[in-house]
Amino acid sequence: FIVLNRYSLITNCNHKTLGLYYLWFSFLFGSYGFLLSVILRTELYSSSLRIIAQENVNLYNMIFTIHGIIMIFFNIMPGLFGGFGNYFLPILCGSPELAYPRINSISLLLQPIAFVLVILSTAAEFGGGTGWTLYPPLSTSLMSLSPVAVDVIIFGLLVSGVASIMSSLNFITSVMHLRAKGLTLGILSVSTWSLIITSGMLLLTLPVLTGGVLMLLSDLHFNTLFFDPTFAGDPILYQHLFWFFGHPEVYILILPAFGVISHVISTNYCRNLFGNQSMILAMGCIAVLGSLVWVHHMYTTGLEVDTRAYFTSTTILISIPTGTKVFNWICTYMSSNFGMIHSSSLLSLLFICTFTFGGTTGVILGNAAIDVALHDTYYVIAHFHFVLSIGAIIGLFTTVSAFQDNFFGKNLRENSIVILWSMLFFVGVILTFLPMHFLGFNVMPRRIPDYPDALNGWNMICSIGSTMTLFGLLIFK
Repeated sequence: FIVLNRYSLITNCNHKTLGLYYLWFSFLFGSYGFLLSVILRTELYSSSLRIIAQENVNLYNMIFTIHGIIMIFFNIMPGLFGGFGNYFLPILCGSPELAYPRINSISLLLQPIAFVLVILSTAAEFGGGTGWTLYPPLSTSLMSLSPVAVDVIIFGLLVSGVASIMSSLNFITSVMHLRAKGLTLGILSVSTWSLIITSGMLLLTLPVLTGGVLMLLSDLHFNTLFFDPTFAGDPILYQHLFWFFGHPEVYILILPAFGVISHVISTNYCRNLFGNQSMILAMGCIAVLGSLVWVHHMYTTGLEVDTRAYFTSTTILISIPTGTKVFNWICTYMSSNFGMIHSSSLLSLLFICTFTFGGTTGVILGNAAIDVALHDTYYVIAHFHFVLSIGAIIGLFTTVSAFQDNFFGKNLRENSIVILWSMLFFVGVILTFLPMHFLGFNVMPRRIPDYPDALNGWNMICSIGSTMTLFGLLIFK
């Protein structure tokens, strides 16, 4: 054991230390992913190719693929689910430690391994330019630019999935068996429930993704024909498998942020959350409905009318529990006389505004008829970046801002620079993503590095906003 003390970084099993490590990893990986997006916006500031050579245009595909995978699996998930969950779940349910501390430690150590595997794809031949969705036949063709890059991305996703499943099992077991005496499930806080529901969704959907990408791998190297239409396979099957994970995944990303925001508003204003039980019920409804609507990503793949009717109506139905949550947060704000007593209160309010706007554009996209027109345009990018890039990331910053005295033992950032940073960052992301809605209505397609000259103005505004966000993050330190 004396020898192992040297390796305390990798042998640590304390849930608070591991939670802080998760947050650090999230910050490091997220910085990498964010800088990739700045490269994309620099390329797109004006029409025609600017910084990427015509012969090497696949570099653009590689950058947005890696950007998407990193921001989803290595920034938001470790930060909100891993960081906030590991640090606060035992505290909130009154247990001294999580149920399986060593499994917790392993799942943390798997994160950088998965990250390195995904990054290795950039060094493999031409890089994996498939988009983060890895659709066949592009990803299963050995004649494509880089089958090896697709391999390492798949291995990275598998390792990351194993880590997430271990964390989920850990959280659920801890809440079920290590609660303080007298703490029934009915009186657990909204934050705890958000982590339990997130863990349940991960356990339900990650095995499906694992099966899908393993089928992809075997199509690529082992002569199976799951997704090859020449031999009675079907690439649409992969889309169903992927999106059955991919849509619940966005709720897995945002539910811990709901928990953080609820916790912060409740503690900052010294009062119970308005409609506490209905908030938990709303999260349960969001989880159940969110797992039943994956086909709304596939309206353009030739569905029958009644299928589209079902998925349209169920998608729009999700706005009811979401609206419940938003109005309850606003009621909690309005019932207090304190004002903005802490920078995290301001960040929570910004989260509510941007999340509401992103959710509204989601209701618009949920309509099959409208989505057929807007599918794969910048409108879709604007929608999910409003919810994730602004919503979940502000949730991450709210966590750091609200709990800095827990994390660091003192208030490092409770002064005017936080207000300056919040405004710079907020205006930056709004400037980046708001014009994308108009680009979408002008039918600018996603994932293409060039566009007509008529769209120069909006794209220039987007790139200016991206640069503002970069400066905002530099201020945040």
